[in-house]
Amino acid sequence: MEIILSNVNAKPIYEQITSQIKGMIMSGELKPGDSMPSMRKLAKELHVSVITTQRAYDDLVKDGFIVTVPAKGTFVSAQNQDFIREENLRKIDELLSEVSEIAKQNGVPLMMLKKTLELLFDEQE
Repeated sequence: MEIILSNVNAKPIYEQITSQIKGMIMSGELKPGDSMPSMRKLAKELHVSVITTQRAYDDLVKDGFIVTVPAKGTFVSAQNQDFIREENLRKIDELLSEVSEIAKQNGVPLMMLKKTLELLFDEQE
C-alpha cells in the first residue's frame, strides 16, 4: 500500500491518508477482508505521528471503509459496497458538473459532450 503525502497540499495529513485509502478501496486495489497495517506501522512508514494515523483510521471506521477487530487487527470492511457505490456516484456527479461548466464556458454543445462521453465509455469496454 503506497500513500504519498504532501506538505504543500491544503488538506491535513490525516485527510490525505484517509482519501488515498478510500481511493484504494473504491478502485478495488484493497479488497474486502484485506489486512491493513497497524496504526503504529503506518505512522512509522509515513514518518507521521500515531495520532495522525489514528485520526485517519477513526474516520475510515466511521465511514464504514475499515473495521477493527480487537486482538486481530484492522481490515477492509466487507459491508461497504453500497457506500462505495454511492461515493463513486457522488464523485461522478462532481466531475460531470465540472465538465458541464467548462463546456458551457467554452461554447461546447451538449451533443458534442454526449458523443465524447460515449466514445470514452466505449473505449473502456
